[in-house]
Amino acid sequence: MKLLIVEDNLRLARDMQQFLRDNEFVVEIAETFREASEKISIYQYDLLIVDLGLPDGNGLDLIREMRERHLDTSILILTAKDGIADKVMGLDLGADDYMTKPFHKAELNARIRSILRRNKFNHSNIIRINELKIDLLASQAFVKDTPLNLTKKEYDLLLYFIQNPNRMLTKESIAEHLWGDHIDQSDNFDFIYNHIKNLRKKIVSAGGGKVITAMYGMGYKFSRHS
Repeated sequence: MKLLIVEDNLRLARDMQQFLRDNEFVVEIAETFREASEKISIYQYDLLIVDLGLPDGNGLDLIREMRERHLDTSILILTAKDGIADKVMGLDLGADDYMTKPFHKAELNARIRSILRRNKFNHSNIIRINELKIDLLASQAFVKDTPLNLTKKEYDLLLYFIQNPNRMLTKESIAEHLWGDHIDQSDNFDFIYNHIKNLRKKIVSAGGGKVITAMYGMGYKFSRHS
């Protein structure tokens, strides 16, 4: 899962970033409204953590901008203790939840996972698609009842495919989603092929179907059976 922290307190932002990376998220930081606006116009995120008090703009305007673009991105807002009006306005504009500073990082992690389950996976910790089952809490994938021995990147790749069934995903979008925004500076994305090849092999070896197909010259698609 890929997150963007929009926070001008760089020390706090980096502390959150490290904590969330330790909890297996891909995390980027934007320190200003302008930087955040540029990033969401170029890159795709599963969730934004937005501080409303930015040096060059209001986080509420960023939420409004995202909803006007109809971006499929969840939003968690951060507010000061006395920011009741901002909380209400943020939720009215389309934010999914809010947290008041200061907060415990464990609660931040729980809130993020709750939002993602609600918005991406229909409130469930268990995802079933074709012969596959994903236990989100355990970060474990199965073919029927056979557990798959996946690397972290293979697991994240499978989750990304499942979030986008029957949709062609380019190698560039896969690389950016799993490795972060800086990966767009890479000369090529040939390494994606090896990760997909290994993932497909493990699924088939466990008795699953060939659910990931190559769209030659374009990218890859996860096929969901009707």
